[in-house]
Amino acid sequence: LLPGLTDTKFASAVTQNEELMKTVLPQIPLGRIAQPSEMSGMVLFLVSDAASYVTGSTFTVDGGVLA
Repeated sequence: LLPGLTDTKFASAVTQNEELMKTVLPQIPLGRIAQPSEMSGMVLFLVSDAASYVTGSTFTVDGGVLA
């Protein structure tokens, strides 16, 4: 899983800095940072039987940054 900027304690140095967020947010096509719950759907898929034939893949969940 390749997550984009997500509102977590780990990312708080970025997300709590208003000046930095003014630079970061315009680079995200959806215009906002992700919530941790928005990563869970892909994680659930990857640990499910539906992904039993998935190997060596990267799934990007980044609000369109790398699109």
